[in-house]
Amino acid sequence: MCEVSVADVLAIVGPTATGKTALGVRLAQRLGGEVINADSMQLYRGMDIGTAKPTLAERGGIPHHLLDLWEVAETASVALYRRYAREVIDELLAAGRVPILVGGSGLYLRAVLEAFDFPGTDPDVRARLEAELEVVGAAEMHARLGAADPAAAAVILPSNGRRIVRALEVMEITGRPFAASLPDRQPVYDALQIGLDRTPDDLDDRVDERVHRMFAAGLVREVRELERRGLRSGLTASRALGYAQVLRMFDGELPETEVVDVTARATRRFVRRQRSWFRRDDQIQWLDATRHDLLAAALALC
Repeated sequence: MCEVSVADVLAIVGPTATGKTALGVRLAQRLGGEVINADSMQLYRGMDIGTAKPTLAERGGIPHHLLDLWEVAETASVALYRRYAREVIDELLAAGRVPILVGGSGLYLRAVLEAFDFPGTDPDVRARLEAELEVVGAAEMHARLGAADPAAAAVILPSNGRRIVRALEVMEITGRPFAASLPDRQPVYDALQIGLDRTPDDLDDRVDERVHRMFAAGLVREVRELERRGLRSGLTASRALGYAQVLRMFDGELPETEVVDVTARATRRFVRRQRSWFRRDDQIQWLDATRHDLLAAALALC
């Protein structure tokens, strides 16, 4: 059985729709742990259906930290998330509890678990790239990023103009690919990362099922409510999968009859890029999420 002395912090990682939330809760129940959200979009208040935010029932009585942190009009900050997450980790360790990070936002996880100094910024370069973004759009800027740095493009949504601009800015400032500008890996915590994976076909099926379930559960209604709370002004939240597509539907750019399929296709593409990102990390211990003894296998890794 997993002992806290082997790894102070656990992280359950991997692409969307692999079952990370359920495993994280089961491990917390067995180990006396608490869950720390590492999904960048679940940080937003009110973004519940479209992010598959765990319900109270799905949390299984386990405390969950760093959900509903920001309003949808606020811009996400990896640095601020890192500060909050480390504060929670340190408090849990001091209390003899096991911190369990659960999520698929790779950059957020690395920022918490490793010594991670973010590259600087250049206001002139940033302003020029943001002006280009306004003219040519996020998709074309993402294509440029993909040609220069495929590893960075693999984990940045084609609709996320803010992060695309940031990656291009860092490349221009440092003269290196964005991924190469990340620091050498220096752990802050003694951490065990358990990755859950499924076959691409299985992931595609689960994504399709999840997207259809979200729309049936009222995603359009949720987006309409968040629109009243400033969703459109949020540089991060408005570009989230599902939310961006529904906003396009509201604007008449996407037929209502196509919004579900378009969302599912975009999510499948993102999951494949996400899977590729995590699979390159040799510090992750991988498990097949379909195995019947998943909990026992995870405990055996510790």
